[in-house]
Amino acid sequence: MPGPLVVNDAVVIPDAELVWRFSRSSGPGGQGVNTTDSRVELTFDLAASTALPPALKERARGRLGADTITVAASEYRSQLRNREAARHRLAQRLREAIAPPPKRRRPTKPSRGAVERRITAKKHRSDVKRLRRDP
Repeated sequence: MPGPLVVNDAVVIPDAELVWRFSRSSGPGGQGVNTTDSRVELTFDLAASTALPPALKERARGRLGADTITVAASEYRSQLRNREAARHRLAQRLREAIAPPPKRRRPTKPSRGAVERRITAKKHRSDVKRLRRDP
């Protein structure tokens, strides 16, 4: 389970930059909830990270609005599965935060033929309605 967190092909976060916290979960587990620390909080300090280049750090900081990312997982009974869920969520959030911006839409206008067809159809519809009226 421990090891680097792979965000994408270019970004791998070393395990030393991840901070884990465990506490008692309020989720499923019956009586075991009261005795086991199955809830997991995974924290990543974006500002102090050496795994991200400065450009990606700025992009992530702008999209996330914070220098630290904290992800909590408590939906499973076992701590191991909650750890896996937290790692997956953190990787997904970082992947979305450092993704390049979408390409800008190139504005277009309808072709002359399309405009003419639309006007012709409108005139035809207008004539149909006009012929239905009482003289």
